[in-house]
Amino acid sequence: MTLSRSNILIGTAAALLATTSLVIASNTSREAQVQDTPKQASQHTQSIVLGSGCFWGAEKGYEALPGVVDAVSGYADGRGLEPTYKTITQFKHRMNPDNFAEVVKVTYNTQMLSTDALLKHFFEHHDPTQKNRQGNDIGTQYRSTILYSNEEQGQAAQRLKGQFQELLSKAGYGEIKTTIKPLQQFHPAETYHQDYIKKNPNGYCPDHSTGVTFEKSQQPSVDNSALLKGQHILVLEAEHCPYCEQFRQDVANDYQGSIPMSFRKANELEGLKLATPTWATPTLYFLEDGKEQAGHQGYMSPEAFYKTLKQFKNGSSAQ
Repeated sequence: MTLSRSNILIGTAAALLATTSLVIASNTSREAQVQDTPKQASQHTQSIVLGSGCFWGAEKGYEALPGVVDAVSGYADGRGLEPTYKTITQFKHRMNPDNFAEVVKVTYNTQMLSTDALLKHFFEHHDPTQKNRQGNDIGTQYRSTILYSNEEQGQAAQRLKGQFQELLSKAGYGEIKTTIKPLQQFHPAETYHQDYIKKNPNGYCPDHSTGVTFEKSQQPSVDNSALLKGQHILVLEAEHCPYCEQFRQDVANDYQGSIPMSFRKANELEGLKLATPTWATPTLYFLEDGKEQAGHQGYMSPEAFYKTLKQFKNGSSAQ
């Protein structure tokens, strides 16, 4: 049978159309798979904004938690002011209720780190009973706050706040001052504030924790009786403190002096007479019969350490 040119063209067009339809269908399927992959992954990722005083140490602490994807220092919960460090630290805004708070936006994978676990870290690693301050940092920018992104986070925050209040009250602390509200807007801090502790290797980590925890410690209480006789070097440390780790690496690990060196957390100092505040880690105490003779807050270089040690041995109390 002889086919006309028009029939041949019609048949060819139909074949091309069928082939094109298959390609489009295949591409559409692949695109759907590609689009579904990040969507499925993002279902387990959430963010929450937390304020617990100076954001430098808090940021580092969150970054150390398994499951945290990112931690960014910034400002939130302010009105009528420019969200910059220069503005919020002005003396006239020190007690301004509309001032921005120093906060950290924490993005986390809920399959690896639950909201409850993250918020427990928040409550345990500062003193939520202090209003508009943490230790020597005083002002509304240092207020304790939880700014949630969804209702589940908000409910968890309220529930854990109630639980922690019971624990704090038993330990003799007052009312929790932490405010809990929905996040309106987060403003990232200036570049030099991000990963600040990494960029400034000779400082200290602020530690204003109460020592109260959700889970009762199974560790036995620390016996400080040995520190009450003779000369001792005491190093105050905290979790997730890079300056503490650096001091161990540069000084403590190689120390072979005749005066014993011990390590403690802030809630393990019972019986000791210390003059230097315990809110910075590391802090070094040079003790004589349990009483501080010299103290140093923050990282201590080998040169500074051995100079102070020599003075201590010679009976000098110079810092």
